[in-house]
Amino acid sequence: MLKAKWLSASKIRLGCLLALPAVLYAIPLERITQGGHSICLFKNLLGRECWGCGMTRAIFSLLHFEFQAAWEYNRLVVVVAPLLAYLYIKEIIRTIKRVSDKS
Repeated sequence: MLKAKWLSASKIRLGCLLALPAVLYAIPLERITQGGHSICLFKNLLGRECWGCGMTRAIFSLLHFEFQAAWEYNRLVVVVAPLLAYLYIKEIIRTIKRVSDKS
């Protein structure tokens, strides 16, 4: 019984991982990129942007294939996006292996 519950949880996790890009793509880009109050502690305390400022907007711009906008929001997106993609794919592969090993 415990094995069946664990297997079911692994399948749900895999489904969520696979659905994540579609869910994020469904969020309108304007909703993310429109100006608002920054939650960056560094920027709020010191009045200057940190190295991570704009990274969320840059990642969302990449998801919507707006490469120039992503570059303008934060140039480190060329380093962070491939690392995030690697970690995401690695987690999917790990979850698939868990599901197939327990079947």
